[in-house]
Amino acid sequence: MPGPISQFIDHHYRHFNAASLVDAANGYIKHLDDGGIMFVTLAGAMSTAELGCSLAEMIRQGKIHGISCTGANLEEDVFNLVAHNHYKRIPGYRYLTAKDEQTLLEGHFNRVTDTCIPEEEAMRRIERIVSDRWRSYEAAGKRGFPYEFLYEILLDGSLKEFYEIDPKDSWMMAAAQKNLPIFVPGWEDSTLGNVFAAHVIDGRLKSPHVMKSGIETMIRLSEWYVDVTEKQKKSIGFFQIGGGIAGDFPICVVPMIEQDLRRPTQLWGYFCQISDSTTSYGSYSGAVPNEKITWGKLSPETPSYVIESDATIVAPLIFAKVLGW
Repeated sequence: MPGPISQFIDHHYRHFNAASLVDAANGYIKHLDDGGIMFVTLAGAMSTAELGCSLAEMIRQGKIHGISCTGANLEEDVFNLVAHNHYKRIPGYRYLTAKDEQTLLEGHFNRVTDTCIPEEEAMRRIERIVSDRWRSYEAAGKRGFPYEFLYEILLDGSLKEFYEIDPKDSWMMAAAQKNLPIFVPGWEDSTLGNVFAAHVIDGRLKSPHVMKSGIETMIRLSEWYVDVTEKQKKSIGFFQIGGGIAGDFPICVVPMIEQDLRRPTQLWGYFCQISDSTTSYGSYSGAVPNEKITWGKLSPETPSYVIESDATIVAPLIFAKVLGW
């Protein structure tokens, strides 16, 4: 029997964006029940918004099978794991003056909407630990994707003494324990990506070769997609939170296989986008799903949903319903 959150949603969410939420959640459940798997993309600042409180359980329960995320979302879940008590929340962030912002900078706090990430306890703490892995890989002639280095330090206990939240609320910990494939396009556009570049520039690393590139990430994604759809004969759904490169990069793997490799493949078998972007055909985040048909990403028969709302509110509710909470 569905739990109290699911019952509340079913009774009260009857129209407009609320009804779209119910439809998308039910479509998600049906896709899994029909034997499909789900791919989730994370844009925005969902890790700093602590989406891990529900996302981690989705991963543990086998409701998510692959993730594409920005470098910021990849690292900020780990930052929160080790520095949560040092974060500063600013409920009145809309009213900060330029001088207020400068004061935060001088206090080594980096603001993300209403939450400030502490530089020393979060960013520098992880830098010191993960940079040792970069150097050890380089010395051994090994290479890795950005997420693989973080998986190592999560699984070997290197961070355990610094935990400031229950690790069950870290989606990166859940993903590491499941060895979930994570694809991180544009990783250099993140704090650790900047740090990595600095280590190469000043000679602490000999070259950027130890880190696998965005092109290699696309190649790995195509291998994973083909393995799941052709060898395992499973349909892959696409659950998109926000837009940007985290969503556009992975959804393009299908037309790349079809049009550039010239080999037939399955289209995505389910699509849902949560976005508060203004509907527009001039942007990726604001484009409606039908536009993706013209790019060979979805078909007219693909179950498709758009929920125009704040993902920090919507995503946990959908996850709750999928989990039967």
